[in-house]
Amino acid sequence: MTDTIKLSQARRGDRGVIVQVGGHCHHREHEVELERRLLELGFVEGAQVELLHEGLFGRDPIALKVDDMRVALRRHEAASLIIRRVAA
Repeated sequence: MTDTIKLSQARRGDRGVIVQVGGHCHHREHEVELERRLLELGFVEGAQVELLHEGLFGRDPIALKVDDMRVALRRHEAASLIIRRVAA
């Protein structure tokens, strides 16, 4: 069984596939900039992600494997990404 969640809700060891980047609501300039930055970092629809590590305080930041690279994000940034979880 698979389900979709915001990447910010994922826990260590969760894996999935990105199904949506950004809210597609381009009326706020900082949201557009964040979406552009995420796309440049490789967070594109269809990319495989795995949550590798969570920070000690508030579980922030998080370390992710995106396809073949490692990236760190804040949870509020990860909230802009929707993933479909898959079994490990």
